[in-house]
Amino acid sequence: MNNFEIYTPTKVYFGHGSEERTGEAVKAAGAAKVLLVYGGGSVKKSGLLERVEKSLADNDIAFEEFGGAKPNPTLAHAEEGVKKALENKADLILAVGGGSTIDTAKAIAHGAANSEHALWDIWTKKVPLTKSIPVGAVLTIAAAGSEMSDSAVLTNEALGVKSGINTDFNRCRFAIMNPELLYTLPDNQTAAGITDIMMHTMERYFIQGINCDMTDEIAEGLLRTVIKNGRIVMKKKDDYDAQAEIMWCSSLSHNNLTECGRGKDFSVHKLGHALSAIFDYTHGASLSAVWGSWARYQYTEATERFAQYARKVWGISEADDKAAAVKGIEATEEFFTGIGMPISLKEIGPDVDWNDEVIEKLSMKATMNDTVKLSRIKPLGAAEVAEIYRMALDR
Repeated sequence: MNNFEIYTPTKVYFGHGSEERTGEAVKAAGAAKVLLVYGGGSVKKSGLLERVEKSLADNDIAFEEFGGAKPNPTLAHAEEGVKKALENKADLILAVGGGSTIDTAKAIAHGAANSEHALWDIWTKKVPLTKSIPVGAVLTIAAAGSEMSDSAVLTNEALGVKSGINTDFNRCRFAIMNPELLYTLPDNQTAAGITDIMMHTMERYFIQGINCDMTDEIAEGLLRTVIKNGRIVMKKKDDYDAQAEIMWCSSLSHNNLTECGRGKDFSVHKLGHALSAIFDYTHGASLSAVWGSWARYQYTEATERFAQYARKVWGISEADDKAAAVKGIEATEEFFTGIGMPISLKEIGPDVDWNDEVIEKLSMKATMNDTVKLSRIKPLGAAEVAEIYRMALDR
């Protein structure tokens, strides 16, 4: 087991009606003026925004609304939020929504606290991030795990680049999690969320040669829990217990717990981010579309890990490691298909002409113009990434 540090300071308010404690949570965080960030109109139509605002008002917390967060959060929108936060002298940014809304709130917090610098310069680490404004979250989608993670993602539409930043300043001060808020999600969002949770765990799992029994047990148990309860919620959205398991798995999958002693390898995320940056695909779908091809390209370099995954997560009894690994990959793809997720580029983009020029563009974007090698299993430059994209055409 390698040396590691773990820091998960987010206070969680979990369960029935927990959104009614938002004002209490904001007050406990020492804030008095809130910029309330949300996406489309669903939080208004559902009455959630009204309940959150009542809780704030009941606790004498001033607030201003800032809507319009996008599924793939954008730099331009976050920059508008920075101006709004500064105008209203917000001392806490409160996200009501899923990962995209929370990431938008994190970006606004960083930009407002460092308004003398361009937000993209902060995001791309041209300027060191040494301070931020506290962020809180009322979670409505179990997927990204942003409510407890140290990461956030933005898309610079002008450059066509989707990029993430990892910092402890991204840690939410608190997270409000009521599984009942997941009942009304469309099937595609529920499925994409389940996929993202699994990916956050698997991208920390397939690294050979490091013994981390406890971390493995946590990751494998989390994956089994998501698979079991994912099947339930895809058929019955109002199953409270199943949604509660999914929501909690979302947080634990991305708060660094499943990487202790091993670290992570987010190469599939890089492939997916390139797809989302160019085509604006849903994040979870961009991952499932390429994961199987990535796995087939890589598994011979980490056969024992893939075989362990197959046996511990999917219950595959095949004695031969290579055969077990292949069956584990197939079982994963079958699960994705079963919940309505794409497992190929032609499925996610049936109208796209996936020619060599497009593949080249994607591979260069994923590897920052072939300046970065992806993967801790087998190094992937632009040529190798292009091959994985090609393999993903005809799954």
